[in-house]
Amino acid sequence: MRGQLGMWPFRRSNKQVAVPTLTVDTTEGDPTARALREAGERRDWGAIRDLLTPVTDPDEHAFYLWALADVDGLQDWIGEWIEAEPRSTLPVLVRGAHAVLWAWEARTSARASQVSQDQFKEFWRRLRLAENCLDEVIDRDPDDTTARTFLVTSARGRQVDRTEADRRFDEVVTRHPWHRIAHEQMLQYRCQKWYGSHEEMFEFAREAVAKSPAGSALGHLVVVAHLEKWLDLPVGEDEEYLDDDAVRAEISAAADHSVRHPDYRRRPGWASVHNTFAMGFYKVGDLRSAAGQFEVIGDQVTAWPWQYSNRNPVIPFVACRDEAMAAED
Repeated sequence: MRGQLGMWPFRRSNKQVAVPTLTVDTTEGDPTARALREAGERRDWGAIRDLLTPVTDPDEHAFYLWALADVDGLQDWIGEWIEAEPRSTLPVLVRGAHAVLWAWEARTSARASQVSQDQFKEFWRRLRLAENCLDEVIDRDPDDTTARTFLVTSARGRQVDRTEADRRFDEVVTRHPWHRIAHEQMLQYRCQKWYGSHEEMFEFAREAVAKSPAGSALGHLVVVAHLEKWLDLPVGEDEEYLDDDAVRAEISAAADHSVRHPDYRRRPGWASVHNTFAMGFYKVGDLRSAAGQFEVIGDQVTAWPWQYSNRNPVIPFVACRDEAMAAED
């Protein structure tokens, strides 16, 4: 799942674990995403334009924009590109996408009660900049699903009502019905920790998966919903919730419809989907299925969802992988 904005505190563990040597690759091993980040870090907007222009698939385009938008300091030079190519919407889109992630950087991942007024003011200022840019892109190119997807993301920060949030999401899926990042972000909006409830969250996830074609990556939404509920429960009740045959069966069915279906194909951003299934299977005690996901993943650990267990996601990833793979021996 794309960098979970507004993360709540993780589940702490009393176990002392040595820090492994793996690192999180924000590009998920994708060469185009890596090239985009490198171009952003050296402020080479010409290379960015050349890398992004050929990308026509909405899911891939959004994934690549997210990878680029997370580059530090982009706000310091993006204006040069906008001035150099005023007729292009791409640099405006890049500025808007970056400003969404930049806004959450100002807010931090703490709960609202722990965020200062100055942090909130800067958060909202950056979100206004983001939405102004994204709205401009849409005015000039109404079918730009990436701009609309980042507006789904910013909906939580702007505290828009359900009608507006649904409208933003619908504008994406009417153009690309199974847009993964848009679904991921709308699921977050419907979480109890934001503006929804557990019931609304599960209704959204289950309906999306049921309607999605066989082999769709959207199957992981069901896993996310169960992990979100697990995280919200008191210690003791949380593990009891996951030790349930119905939860185990639903996650397994989602995998059969998704990553374990013969029609499934790995596409840019695939690693976070498999990491989510790996954590889900591990948490419900299905170590054989978890091992199957870890075999696909290899060393391609992603921050989401492991950062829900530890601020250093590599630690729970390696611990769970070792246990799952040992159970296979």
